[in-house]
Amino acid sequence: MTAPLIEDSEISLTRPPVVTIRAAKRHDLPELSDMIALLAAHHNDAAAMTPDTLERDLFGDMPWITALVADSGSGLVGYAILVPLYRAQEGQRGMDLHHLFVRDGQRGHGIGQHLVARAREVARSAGCGYLSVSAATGNSAAHRFYEQMDFKPRPVIGMRYMQALA
Repeated sequence: MTAPLIEDSEISLTRPPVVTIRAAKRHDLPELSDMIALLAAHHNDAAAMTPDTLERDLFGDMPWITALVADSGSGLVGYAILVPLYRAQEGQRGMDLHHLFVRDGQRGHGIGQHLVARAREVARSAGCGYLSVSAATGNSAAHRFYEQMDFKPRPVIGMRYMQALA
């Protein structure tokens, strides 16, 4: 029996990172805050978020948000922030996918899809009947991504008013 002829050669394979999607922990706060600043900069916004503010909103007496992180084992490569919603006239809970972010160089490997899938699970387990997300007008890459993830586009109607509370 002869061995098959296989030439030795070097093959360079680029493998996407293996990530774990999990709830954020206190030790994630500095990296999570940094990624929030990166997303704000991407949208030409200033980020006022600090690890202390995140700690209050994630782990304080009255947790306000849920954060999921994509952990590569050597650092965080993405995150999603969820905020509760409510349609009183329908008696229906919902969840807003307020932020979804994957670091440059890590995009295109399915990390965003896994974050959205986990966000759906979190929303369902909280008794939510829907998950919503918004994307800026003109952000066609985000529009395509969300539509591929089975989100249905819905027009925004009416005005939203805000009042600062001192």
